[in-house]
Amino acid sequence: MQLVNRKGKITLAALVLGVVFIAAIATLKPAPEKAKRPPPPLLMVDVITAAPQHLRPQVLSQGTVAPKREIDLISQVSGKVIAVADDYGNGSFFRSGDQLIQIESDEYQFAVVRAKAQLAKALEQVALEKGRSRQAKREWRDLGDRTANALFLREPQLAAAEATLESARADLDKANLDLSRTQIVTPFQGRIRQTFVDLGQFVGPGARIAKIYSTDVVEVRLPLSDRQVSLIDLPVNFEDAATANYPNVTLRSTVGDRHYEWNGKIVRTESSIDIQSRMTYAVAEIQNPFKEDPNSDRPPLSIGMFVEAEIEGRSIANAVPLPKQIIYRGDEILVLNTNNEIAMQKLTIVQSDGDSVVAVDIPSGTRVVGTRIGLPVPGMKVTTSENLTTTTTLAEGEAQ
Repeated sequence: MQLVNRKGKITLAALVLGVVFIAAIATLKPAPEKAKRPPPPLLMVDVITAAPQHLRPQVLSQGTVAPKREIDLISQVSGKVIAVADDYGNGSFFRSGDQLIQIESDEYQFAVVRAKAQLAKALEQVALEKGRSRQAKREWRDLGDRTANALFLREPQLAAAEATLESARADLDKANLDLSRTQIVTPFQGRIRQTFVDLGQFVGPGARIAKIYSTDVVEVRLPLSDRQVSLIDLPVNFEDAATANYPNVTLRSTVGDRHYEWNGKIVRTESSIDIQSRMTYAVAEIQNPFKEDPNSDRPPLSIGMFVEAEIEGRSIANAVPLPKQIIYRGDEILVLNTNNEIAMQKLTIVQSDGDSVVAVDIPSGTRVVGTRIGLPVPGMKVTTSENLTTTTTLAEGEAQ
């Protein structure tokens, strides 16, 4: 019993000493010092200093090359095709006045001969009536009467003979005209798109011989949105036609792996806005598209070729080109105050392209944030890299 009591006292003493030791350590340990965390680093952004200037933007569009003048060559007489030109075929070129088709002309030559005979007969009749009229006048004077009857003097007969003569001359002109129309000739320089008749075929009046188009000028219809139209001085006013501005246009196309260019002008717009697309179509003309360039291996600007167009726009005052990536919600940018705190600012955008926009009415010296920020918060403080003066241009815009 005494042994048990002794062990219990020892255990209790050990527990008391342990508790006292732990309490002493907890009480006597030095209090931890609060460490100051360094502030998070500020976001570094590029800065574009706005420098308004005069810009002449280039408006982009696209279209397909088409002939300015294209007609169906029609036969005005009937007959069998007895000859065709060597170059009478799809894609062949021709000059103005070239003969493409010869229609059998024997019947029309006979008509000319008959018309000449009728003309000779009419001339004879007029001569006879003139002689009879003079003879009647002499006879009337011999009678001593001062008033003469028109019928007695054969005036109606002479007038009828002269009318018959005019009719005979018209018939001869018509016969010669029909004879000349047996030769189907071209009214302008151009190219054959499609032929409809060939050697030995019989054609009648109104029959289509070939579809042809001129090669001196081709045109391209270029669709433009309302914003694009506002950037171009289009020739749309009839009253100012003599002094109208005809913007330059550069057409580009890729043939194989080569890129080629052609120069032209916007000469007119179509008569109305397209009611489905709401686009305005400007028409560009290119002179001598098939003429060979001695300084280049550029191919001709063929009909049906797809081209991209770059139209010279009007000069824009107080314009600032900006990268499109720094535009927020379509028409806002981030600007910095003197404390490098950001704020949102609305823009007036006059042109937007794939990589750039052109805005107006941005005060000179405005510090625009040139780095895209994921979640911008007004009042956020940032740090800036070396200031950058804007040099971006839109679609190769030309500063004036």
